[in-house]
Amino acid sequence: MIYELRTYHCEPGKLPNLLARFRNHTTKLFEKHGMTNIGYWVPAEGEAHENTLVYIIAHKDAEAAKKSWAGFRADAEWVKVRTESEASGKIVSKVESVYMNPTDFSKLQ
Repeated sequence: MIYELRTYHCEPGKLPNLLARFRNHTTKLFEKHGMTNIGYWVPAEGEAHENTLVYIIAHKDAEAAKKSWAGFRADAEWVKVRTESEASGKIVSKVESVYMNPTDFSKLQ
């Protein structure tokens, strides 16, 4: 397995919109495209608390990750959900992604 740490920085005031989109649609679409939802977090304090979502998903391997993301981005349901959720303006201003391999002492292997 390869794990992907993703951080989404939202436009001001848009974190509730992003959380609703993930809660109601995105996590299910990830599963549909072969991604495993591991966990989702919002920073507990500081400036990032108001505009940041951090999450980890898992993929079989790097090639599977590439295929999953391509399928997700082309999915007609995702395109519709994204378009509808951004009708009043862009939600996410920046996305950061890091692929990670578990260490030999990690319980995630």
